[in-house]
Amino acid sequence: MTVAVSAPNTSQQGQRRHEKYDRLITTAQSLPKLKVAVAHPCDAASMGAVFEAVELGLIEPILVGPPDKIRAAAAALNRDMPPVRIVEATHSHAAADKAVELVKAGEAEALMKGSLHTDELMGAIVRREGGLRTARRISHCFVMDVPGHETALIITDAAVNIAPTLEDKVHIVQNAIDLARALRVDPVRVAILSAMETVNPKVPSTIEAAALCKMADRGQITGGILDGPLALDNAIDLGAAAIKKIQSPVAGQANVLVVPDLEAGNMLAKSLTFLADADAAGIVLGARVPVILTSRADSTITRLASCAVASLVADAQRRQLALPEI
Repeated sequence: MTVAVSAPNTSQQGQRRHEKYDRLITTAQSLPKLKVAVAHPCDAASMGAVFEAVELGLIEPILVGPPDKIRAAAAALNRDMPPVRIVEATHSHAAADKAVELVKAGEAEALMKGSLHTDELMGAIVRREGGLRTARRISHCFVMDVPGHETALIITDAAVNIAPTLEDKVHIVQNAIDLARALRVDPVRVAILSAMETVNPKVPSTIEAAALCKMADRGQITGGILDGPLALDNAIDLGAAAIKKIQSPVAGQANVLVVPDLEAGNMLAKSLTFLADADAAGIVLGARVPVILTSRADSTITRLASCAVASLVADAQRRQLALPEI
């Protein structure tokens, strides 16, 4: 497993509205506050994210780490520490372990990355003994607010699974569908991306796309409408789909984009971020609880949107049976 999460481009963020993220945040504010174990929030950026989410009523945080460092991080922001619970952990590895323990004890419904390495937190989550693994493959989703595009786009997996197998992709697709449904997307239209829209035996991603669509037909993937292979243009643009004479309930109007591998997904997400001024809220799924991965360079709206996404996922999990542990 690897995690390759990039910070969004903040150069023009003050110049445009974020209606898609605003709607997510407003919906999350109507839900119970999300109980979040924040692992090692020992710098100003991670504490700032906590302050912002608390002020909007999105989360009820439990701060896990060295208390002196946590208070120093709050002081660096020239703000008083909010009345929150602090659980002592001597270092970042211990903070990751303690945060996971809080989830297993039922005291937290989500995890949030502080100022520790992502691999430290993910290592505590995925370990077989004492972790938060389920029968699902863990995967990452970007929920992207792209200017000029009517709806938010979910892109997966651009951060965790390097070269997923067909079996892995079943889990990646199902995680993304479940996320979309938690975000109140209806219908969920899933495009399995490749470089072309026809099945070509020389291009493995087209074969896997066709297999995933047939698996959905057989009920092995549920909750969404799948089509693929589709190239990016005819997945999101009705005009491009019409030119290619693609008749499909997904083509031209996909709201979930499943990429062939991490390289393709990472380049797609970064292209939207740096060339189209998109924002990229991120969430890790497939564990017992959603995991919020924030970056020191994330904008305020992106950090808040990530918290809102986690809140909506946790709310959906409250209303259904939890995934079985392994």
